[in-house]
Amino acid sequence: MKLKTKDIVITTLQRENREISRDELFKLSNISDKASYNLAISELQEDGDIILIKNKNVVLSEAMGYVKATILRSSRYFSFARTADGSPDIFIPCEKMKDAIPGDVVLLQDIRQEEKGPSGGVFRIVKKGDRLITGMVERYKSKLSVIADGGFGYSIPIVRGGELRSRDGDKVRAALMYDQHERKLYCRVLSIYGKANSAKICADAIIDRYGIPSEFSKGLRAEAKRVSEEPITAEEIAKRRDLRDEAILTIDSADAKDLDDAISVKKTENGWTLGVHIADVSHYVREGSELDKEAFERGTSVYFADRVIPMLPEELSNGCCSLNSGTDKLTFSAIMNIDQKGNLCDFEFCKSIINSKVRGVYSEVNEILAGTADDELIKKYSPVEQTLKDGEELFAVLKQNAKERGELEIETTELKFVLNEAGVCIDVSTRTRGKSEEMIEQFMIMANQAAGKLAKEKNIPFVYRIHAKPEAERIAALADLAQACGFRVNKIKPGLTQRDLAELLSAAKDTRYEKLMSMQVLRTMAKAQYDDRPIGHFGLSLADYCHFTSPIRRYPDTSIHRILSALVGGMSIEEIKRKYEDFAEESAKQSSEREVRAVNGERDTEKCYAAEYMTAHIGECYDGVVEGVTAKGIFVSIPCGIEGFVNLSRLENAFFEYNGTTTTIDKRSGISYSIGDSVRIKVTAATVALGTIDYELV
Repeated sequence: MKLKTKDIVITTLQRENREISRDELFKLSNISDKASYNLAISELQEDGDIILIKNKNVVLSEAMGYVKATILRSSRYFSFARTADGSPDIFIPCEKMKDAIPGDVVLLQDIRQEEKGPSGGVFRIVKKGDRLITGMVERYKSKLSVIADGGFGYSIPIVRGGELRSRDGDKVRAALMYDQHERKLYCRVLSIYGKANSAKICADAIIDRYGIPSEFSKGLRAEAKRVSEEPITAEEIAKRRDLRDEAILTIDSADAKDLDDAISVKKTENGWTLGVHIADVSHYVREGSELDKEAFERGTSVYFADRVIPMLPEELSNGCCSLNSGTDKLTFSAIMNIDQKGNLCDFEFCKSIINSKVRGVYSEVNEILAGTADDELIKKYSPVEQTLKDGEELFAVLKQNAKERGELEIETTELKFVLNEAGVCIDVSTRTRGKSEEMIEQFMIMANQAAGKLAKEKNIPFVYRIHAKPEAERIAALADLAQACGFRVNKIKPGLTQRDLAELLSAAKDTRYEKLMSMQVLRTMAKAQYDDRPIGHFGLSLADYCHFTSPIRRYPDTSIHRILSALVGGMSIEEIKRKYEDFAEESAKQSSEREVRAVNGERDTEKCYAAEYMTAHIGECYDGVVEGVTAKGIFVSIPCGIEGFVNLSRLENAFFEYNGTTTTIDKRSGISYSIGDSVRIKVTAATVALGTIDYELV
């Protein structure tokens, strides 16, 4: 992989591991262009990666003890910052903040390891956040302030004359202003969303807070409409493998409209032939077009309870790209031969055209596979009856294969929200996964694996889905917690394998600690992300992996479709490298950032809808289970899956002490609460704007 000038400078400084003059560093770096070198030095200094000493000598910031981090949350007395590598958050007392606020990227100095974690102070602000906030207006006496969303732990006064007709309880967008004389933050209201007790209104604010683009321009919609109306010509069909007579179907949720994957399965003498046929988005979203630029900027579709914010205009996502049944569709197919033990023997990728025979629905296919379907369903799925039978057999083998190689099955709770016509949450339940959901997941994993293998074998630029091995410090924390819960931890140590973690999860299954262990294993592992280097996927226990199967809603998938299209179209390896090397790196970086943005926005919105649902149930009592324990109280989950907090520190005549792992004990009465305990709670408060729910024990 070709290194950029900045990368060369950093690599040289790391190799030399010392302070170097600018002229000597230029020579050691073997960079031919002095202008690009000087620009790289300037940008690296601005980004906080290097320190210039008297504008003559250069040294890495980390070599001087500086750490780059982002201010996450703040109170009047202290703040916390987080580094990009996911290390423990760094405590910063207010007198060492240097006017930094949440969202600012800073260089920290004087990093010390304290008993409760690392601490430090701000050396300088590397990059200021946008200084825009969203939040809820509150009135105290005659003054208005904003309880800001995100990392602010205090109210920010609205400057005189900056109210913009906002009132107590409004959800607003505001601009921050720092008074240097008073050393105090103020804000000015820019716009009013509506009342903050509406989850829908809060979702509008969350979209703005994270900078998620929610509308397409008229020009983009016009381009999408024009592209979607292009007919499939005989010339185009002649270039593709014609699979329109194959017993192919899609399987998705009943309300899905962007159907980007279809399957075909045939039993063979040596195993199975699995076809995974993916919408050929890169055929419609041409490289460098305005649609392509917009998709790159968005990176992914975002899913809220009340809306989908698509990566592509609906004319494409729900129209020509969606693999609707009974219609000819252009696809990119992975045809894989799998042996009787579930091993991927050989495969090929080809441009194709399909005509899906059935629009499958997960719940319906689950009934078919369980043998409980009625005559109407049996008739609907009769064109693909053999496909489903062969697919069920293949799935059983693939699942066993995944288990044997150590693929981690981590159970997480996903909530499903039901809204009324006004967009208010009126019901909540937990989503369940049946056999068909798991079957499709395994089939997609096989296609993603095959695409990753092909890219690595051909040594072409690519966007891989990577998942690094857990760090030793996190493994030690997992071992301590698992041991406190009574599990054997002799294998939970640096160098552990996926199978070691799988065995721990298996031991915790159906115990009071099942959810705790699942969540702790998740925290132990690195976050999966996109990268142009094939370092493997730890959680799936696969050496080669990527995301090939959802190009309608993920830009990394569109990226590798474009690269693989060039490969199967006959472009030379050298030309692919020249054309896509920088693109793969940029796409991986952008896709990872946009994924984080989407996940955070979705999570915050989910909290608001959960709180909105519980506002209608204030005063009601439920049986619950303790899911988490902290120094201040316990988190309790009720049957619908919603979690709330019981603040034990507010109880009279009680002094609870947290043991640091699973239990808190009242030193006066001896009453204790541990993870997995059954408790009875009453809902006492739910604040939609903050996404918080409070319970009390009864």
